[in-house]
Amino acid sequence: MAFRKFEYKRPVYIVDGTRTPFLKARNKPGPFKHADLAIQSARDLLNRMPFEPDAIDEVVYGSTMPASDEANISRIVALRLGCGDDVPAFTVHRNCASGMQSLDSAAQSIAEGRRELVLAGGVEAMSRAPVMLSDPMVEWLGAWSAARDLPTRLKLLGKLRPGLFKPVIALLNGLRDPVVGLSMGQTAEQIAWRFGITREQMDAYAVQSHQRLHEAQQSGVFEGEIVPMFDDRGKLYEFDEGVRPDSSLEKLAKLKPVFDKPFGQVTAGNSSQITDGAASLILASEKAIKEHDLPVLAKLTTTQWAALRPDEMGLGPAHAIAPILRSRRLKIESIDYWEINEAFAAQVLAVLRALEDKDYCREHLGLKTPLGRIPMERLNVHGGGISLGHPVGASGARIVLHLARQLERSDSRRGIASLCIGGGQGGAVLIEREAQS
Repeated sequence: MAFRKFEYKRPVYIVDGTRTPFLKARNKPGPFKHADLAIQSARDLLNRMPFEPDAIDEVVYGSTMPASDEANISRIVALRLGCGDDVPAFTVHRNCASGMQSLDSAAQSIAEGRRELVLAGGVEAMSRAPVMLSDPMVEWLGAWSAARDLPTRLKLLGKLRPGLFKPVIALLNGLRDPVVGLSMGQTAEQIAWRFGITREQMDAYAVQSHQRLHEAQQSGVFEGEIVPMFDDRGKLYEFDEGVRPDSSLEKLAKLKPVFDKPFGQVTAGNSSQITDGAASLILASEKAIKEHDLPVLAKLTTTQWAALRPDEMGLGPAHAIAPILRSRRLKIESIDYWEINEAFAAQVLAVLRALEDKDYCREHLGLKTPLGRIPMERLNVHGGGISLGHPVGASGARIVLHLARQLERSDSRRGIASLCIGGGQGGAVLIEREAQS
């Protein structure tokens, strides 16, 4: 199979980026709304810049479940940041890759010469996902609103049943594929079975994620990347809350399967956490870099989107990574660091197996030979969604930001960030920088 090499028409650069701490959902609305999270991550970022907010040409954020009073969250963010009434803004939605889609959309605007300086990112307050009413209850309320006399209302009251008050949980609906009728966790079970991934292997990967995040927090890796936040009661939030430093195989082994009871292997412990958070990045053209004398964190070289069967959506990264490597004649060894979003431990491990599997590469990726093994010591080196959480709209932006910072920190050249996407898709971004040594 011939893979087409996609190239942005003009170079697109990542200037800098910041994110909020990722805050664990605790069965109630979290302290921050979508706009609060996005604005805080972006405000600190803009404060570092040598230009005023009104120099931004466009604002693009990804989000999947904003509140009813936060329609087009990007426009709210742009106005409240002081970008000006005349700065356009739009919000994108590609499920788990919404934050990555925002970067691609911003990059294409820059590459086509329509914009020079764009604020882009992703945000999700999953703890504030809407709790809705069922269709029968909505119909009842409509009839009640239309009733004009007491007899009609008394008749309607007689039709009220306890079942009408059963809430519809938008978060649960959003994590279920409406075409194949499977939750994301069930699709993880399927690919785990396909590649023979055991419960112990999943749990071991989850423990590693927590250990890596804890070590990164202790060593100051996230300094300059995470911006602290205060809620309206003055409480300070400085760190990702999902980390469990005492996580162990013994503790995880006690957890029961969540999605395929009682025989499944995917548990809450080896899955990503429901989380609130935002990430913001500034993308710029070469012209804007020179005009404002901006630093360059990395070059956003290319973005690749792919699709596959919805019931195996977790393998999406393999389908997006393969075209990037093959079209540019790169090998796995050519990539210094990798970020593959940890939706589930089973899903990440299945992607690694797929890239090594001769039959899968030939039958599904159009390759004559396997791509090979991604070294674990180069993958998600500071943890991922299992330990720090996966706020759906934000994760795509977060992994690109962290990957760029890791390349800078290690003085490395290339990195790939990738996600699986609910509905059966995959996304991947190749970023590059000039090594200094």
